Amino acid sequence: MTAAPPVNKWLVTISVTFGTLMGAIDVSIVNVAVPHLAGALGATIEQITWVTTGFVMATVLVMPLTGFLARMFGQKRVYLASLVLFIAGSALCGFARSLPVLVIFRVVQGLGAGALQPTEQAILRQTFPPAEQGMAMAVFGMAVVLGPAFGPTLGGYIVDNYNWPWIFFINVPVGLISLVMVTRFVHEPEDIRASNHAMAEQQKKNMDWIGIVLMCAGIATLQYVLEEGNRNDWFHSLEIVTLTFISVVAIAALIIRELSAPMPAADFSLFRDVVFLSGTLVGAVMFAMLMAVTFLLPLYMQILLGYSATQAGLAMMPRSLTMIVVMPIVGRIYNKVSPRLVIAFGICLFAVTAWMMGHYTLQTTTRDVVNVLIIQGVAFSCLFIPLTTLALSSIPRHRLSDATGLNSLLRQVGGSVGLAVFATMLSRFATRAHGTLIQHVDSANAAAAARIHAISGAIASRNGNPSGANTMALQIIDGIVRRQAMVLSFEKLFYLAGISFLCVLPLVLLLRAAPGGEKIEVHVEM
Repeated sequence: MTAAPPVNKWLVTISVTFGTLMGAIDVSIVNVAVPHLAGALGATIEQITWVTTGFVMATVLVMPLTGFLARMFGQKRVYLASLVLFIAGSALCGFARSLPVLVIFRVVQGLGAGALQPTEQAILRQTFPPAEQGMAMAVFGMAVVLGPAFGPTLGGYIVDNYNWPWIFFINVPVGLISLVMVTRFVHEPEDIRASNHAMAEQQKKNMDWIGIVLMCAGIATLQYVLEEGNRNDWFHSLEIVTLTFISVVAIAALIIRELSAPMPAADFSLFRDVVFLSGTLVGAVMFAMLMAVTFLLPLYMQILLGYSATQAGLAMMPRSLTMIVVMPIVGRIYNKVSPRLVIAFGICLFAVTAWMMGHYTLQTTTRDVVNVLIIQGVAFSCLFIPLTTLALSSIPRHRLSDATGLNSLLRQVGGSVGLAVFATMLSRFATRAHGTLIQHVDSANAAAAARIHAISGAIASRNGNPSGANTMALQIIDGIVRRQAMVLSFEKLFYLAGISFLCVLPLVLLLRAAPGGEKIEVHVEM
């Protein structure tokens, strides 16, 4: 077989980035359409959450199997098949007219999206020379990080101006363009093809069915617990307790199995590489904080500052726009500045922004929010590119599909953990703060009594009903206390996000480049 003619690496990049960007956007684009979906499908808001839960569970399930699939069928074929599945799932979601059907098609869509991200990461690592790995990961980072950021804004615009099916139909033309471009411009390197073929022969003789079953059981139940735990009051629910137990047992058995299997479906032995392990763990924490802040800040703006969903989405845009500008710059300086120094700077900068957000009040302006988000965009740009580049720096080319699958899995699970933990603590901290504050609102507190009396008098003079004025005044005061309790809850969580990230700083010391790797001047063709 003759080798395929060389293709411009930027054509390859554009070809594979379309699919990843669409998959990343679809994680969050549905969130703003939940009320429309509930009305159109005759379902409750709680039932509609399965549209998101099913997609995320399917996506996470496929990620660690990317290397296994690439060996069996070839890297390019896996990407094309995943893209076809994603496009078909998107079209079918748009035609769905009942909740069970929509959830099934979202699972199909998620199964397709799951392999796109890690496969693109592997393809880019194999396409770009060592001197330009930073730029390769900059492009990948923009697709992975910006997708969830733009998703709500894009979804809000579509449901406000068109019908909800178009949040799915929009994937079809873009996906078809990507399909044509991947078919035309992406070619599997001969050394990767040869290595995969040799390993596939061994894999067929030692199929790890036990590992695949354990992986599906462990990851699916873990993701379900993370997605639905808060809604079911966590371990007060027998269902959550049972699934947590199954998840822990299955994942423990999976680790033992994969470290001893002749040809494991997911190569956990890669975590013996300290650089890969450290980079992946820091990346997981980074995504946990990214998802937590992306969840908390729009809520703060809507609940406490009175923003609409669209206004909150637009206020979040400066962070995304900053990342679009800064990521290529970080990619260019990757070989000129120590990656560990850039990562440490990004962690500290995020901690500073978390401290600044902890000082938000009910008088916080849009400008105050935007200024912090711009700085945070710089912080995340300094983190994502060096982390994804350095973590894979010592992984052999033929094992990149396994490594990127595991890297993507832990990043996704980290995001789910961050979202689940912070969503749970938000309500609990608010309840605790309300209980503390309300104790000071009684007749023994002169200031509180005077405030209640003033409000009661104003109500009585307005409606001429003194008997009910005091009750209404107490309700108004309780509403004020609840708002202040929410402010205190958000304050604690913003501080907690910064402190949690600072705790992973020691892992940065373990992020050393592969031995013998020489620094080469970065040259990027534009």
